[in-house]
Amino acid sequence: MAEIPALEPTNVSIIPEIADHVRSTFLTHKTRSLEFRLVQLRKLYWGLKDNANAIEAACKLDLGKGTYESNLSELNFCTNTIIYDINNLERWAKDENSPDVPLDMMVLRPKIRKDPLGTVLIIGPYNFPVNLLICPLAGAIAAGNTAVVKPSENAPSVAVVMQKVIEGYLDQSCYRVVQGAVAQSTALLERKWDKIFYTGGASVGTIIAKKAAETLTPVILELGGRNPAIVTKNADIRLAARRLLWGKVHNAGQVCVSQNYTLIDKEVFDRFVLEMRKAMKEYYPNGTRNTEDFGRLINNRQWQRVKRLLDDSQGQILMGGDMDESDRYIEPTVIQISSLTDSLMVEESFGPLMPLLPVSNLDEAIRIANEVHATPLAMYPFGNKMETDRCLAEIRSGGVSVNDGFIHGSLPTLAFGGIGDSGHGAYRGKASFDCFSHARTITSTPGWVEFLLGVRYPPYKGKLKMMRRMELKPDFDREGKVKFNLVRYILGLGAASKTGGLVRYLVVLLAALGLQQYFIM
Repeated sequence: MAEIPALEPTNVSIIPEIADHVRSTFLTHKTRSLEFRLVQLRKLYWGLKDNANAIEAACKLDLGKGTYESNLSELNFCTNTIIYDINNLERWAKDENSPDVPLDMMVLRPKIRKDPLGTVLIIGPYNFPVNLLICPLAGAIAAGNTAVVKPSENAPSVAVVMQKVIEGYLDQSCYRVVQGAVAQSTALLERKWDKIFYTGGASVGTIIAKKAAETLTPVILELGGRNPAIVTKNADIRLAARRLLWGKVHNAGQVCVSQNYTLIDKEVFDRFVLEMRKAMKEYYPNGTRNTEDFGRLINNRQWQRVKRLLDDSQGQILMGGDMDESDRYIEPTVIQISSLTDSLMVEESFGPLMPLLPVSNLDEAIRIANEVHATPLAMYPFGNKMETDRCLAEIRSGGVSVNDGFIHGSLPTLAFGGIGDSGHGAYRGKASFDCFSHARTITSTPGWVEFLLGVRYPPYKGKLKMMRRMELKPDFDREGKVKFNLVRYILGLGAASKTGGLVRYLVVLLAALGLQQYFIM
């Protein structure tokens, strides 16, 4: 394979021209055709496949990722996503009938049409520099938009390969790449976009949101958070240790959705640490230093940041702790902490650090989780059903994997996104198509219904009674209690809803047909 060239930043002066060009292409309606979108998605698929070796090499250079991990969470994730989009695009793009339309309004033939938003900007992160750039781009293409993408300059080798894929396989009048850092990002944000999609840290996300607000541009922010894992005394301790350890060794812990800290019932704390040691020995029999199955931090600045977090911690290292800045290596490290003000609790580590905090019971764990970060990106409760249900009911988060590490973030068909300050908006699967589409409500009023519309035209004298007869009547009193309606009860066969009534009628009908066959025989 040829050597990957150095990243060349885009000249800031031509960024307005790039943005204007893809916008003018959108206004030609070139991307509205479903066949055009499908062809672009198919070409994107082959662009990734044809450059698979280069992608693997780039991931190794930037993040120390081995071949397996580069395929698992980068290349294969993207190609599976693209094929899923291709297989479902025609169904997603169809007009939808508007639900719950009153009978007298059916003549308007109301429907919801999925229109492309226009020209979008996608800014990718460094931790999954293929996955988190290509998957949003696939959604934008599927929805019929034009796009400018900016790969992360912190993963320069991958950025170069991504430019080769996009420029070499996609229609350059519709999809362009801008390379660079702060200067290029600033220039991009000066342009008007129909949506901005950003994945990364909260500080940059805040800057983007503020800038977008100046032009009322909608944004999708995929950020991070101090995500809690909770292990109760009723959990399967061996599985909890194995699964949570995987969540922090994958990509050397540079996973925004992995747990940032783990709250463990004191009764099972020692057993949990023992099982984590066993799992570590099983995963890495010869350690993590000299295996391609464990990656490296993206650069020395991030290495120093993670080291500082560990150095500032008042906790006790129970496992790991080896470091080498020249190799950007930090061994998976388990630390027992005792304070919510510990450095490992007040900042997202974004590295292979696993702080463990013993708690007395589930009540304490829930209280701490809500105090540390009220709206994290994810949560990982381990316990029996009653305990995990309590966590789901009493702790907010963008997503949840019950009794597992971030499996919910590993499924390309599930909507993924944050809540509150961990991000807003969701994508993946159909949600990717939806987030880059506008649900456009359309009605069509025929001329012959004019006599029915007379009630809306002035003069209004004498029309108030008619309007009030059309008003919906409540089935509840002033105390908010539902009134008993004998007629509705009888007609609905005692069901609490229309759907329930229809189901009961269906059961009765099937029973009657069965009895009829019995008597005929």
